This record gives sequence, structure tokens and C-alpha cells, in this order.
Amino acid sequence: MADLSLFEFAHSPFCISVARALEALGVPFARVEVCSWDRSQIARLTHGQYYQVPVLVHGDKVVYESGGDSQDVARYVEAQFGRGRLFPASAEGIQEILLEYIEEKVEDVIFKLVDPFYVDSIAEVGGRTMVVRHKERKFGRGCIEAWRRDREALRAEADRLLARFEVMLGRTPFLLGDTPVYADFSLYGILGNLTYKGYNQLSPEQRALQVWYQRLAEFRYA
Repeated sequence: MADLSLFEFAHSPFCISVARALEALGVPFARVEVCSWDRSQIARLTHGQYYQVPVLVHGDKVVYESGGDSQDVARYVEAQFGRGRLFPASAEGIQEILLEYIEEKVEDVIFKLVDPFYVDSIAEVGGRTMVVRHKERKFGRGCIEAWRRDREALRAEADRLLARFEVMLGRTPFLLGDTPVYADFSLYGILGNLTYKGYNQLSPEQRALQVWYQRLAEFRYA
């Protein structure tokens, strides 16, 4: 195993965020894809304390989230490699507001536009059933089909929430100025989840978001 490994689901917005931040910081790391319906690998790594992703393994240290709204993995990346670039003191407060909006309100809508496609892509019936049951335990019986049925309304709500970023990014290269902070990578992960495998696309009207997304995809800190 590499000195730094990211255990991930390829479609997870939170994994996409961490991976892109590490790449932008120039940090070499290995990516380990975890089976979404068999998380025993994560359970073993965390001694049964956690079953979600992302999980970072850095030497002998295993890093994972302590709560549903924590930033433990991102903060660890900042502490080890960021040197004040992901969570600069000048952005304290406003960045936390942005992250709460992105990772709660926006993500709560966008994953529902992706999950029906993701479930359909699981060819093995046992795996597909396990993923559906996991979702239904959290969101209620029939949730996948409800999200499929309500797709048009969900997309309209997602676009309404994203419109605020379209305005912001029409005025500045990144959310809080000329260089990205972690909120940029968080939003990048959400949009990476939305557009995973071409399941969804940004609309033509979201031009500033499209330009920003490509800019961040190529960004490297000096």
C-alpha cells in the first residue's frame, strides 16, 4: 500500500472533493475503490468504528469522519499538506457557511438525481439489492423509485440552489477569490457526482459553473 491511500466510491462527492484537493496540492496518493455493497474493508480499517467513505490511510494513521457534518478528512489533508491553502484564516466563518450549504442543502438534492442511475448500473442482483436496502433504511421504502419519478422537480431544485454559485463565479475565478479554498473542492465533488458517467449534465445556462469546473479540474497550487 502507498504511504497515502484514499479509500473511495468513484461516484461519491466527498471522495471526489478530497481526491481533487490532493491532486491540486501535488500530493501523490493511491486510490482504492471500495465496493459500495460490501464495506467490510472499511470496517476492518476502522476496527468497526466506521463504514462510509472517504477514508484516508496515511502510514499507520487511519482518518475518517467523526460525524455527518464533520470535515475531519479535509482538515487532516490541510494539516499535513495544505499549509493554510484549503482552510485559510482569512476565509474562516464564510467558508463554514458555504460548506454547510454545499454539503447539506445542495448535496441532499443532487445525489437523488444520481442514485437511480447508479443503482441501475449494478449488474449483480445481490449487490444492487443491498444498495437499495441501504438507501431505504435511511430514506424510506421506495425512495429510489420516488427519486426517479420526481426527477424533473429535483433537477429544478438543484438548478435553483446552484444558481447562487453561477452568480458568484461569474464575478470571481473561485468562490472566495483568485485561488480555491476547500469549499471549491466540495462543490467540485458535488458536480462530479451529478455528472458521473454522463448521468446528468450542467445546463447550457450554467456557463460560469462550467468554466469554473474546468478551471478547478486543471488547477495546481504553486
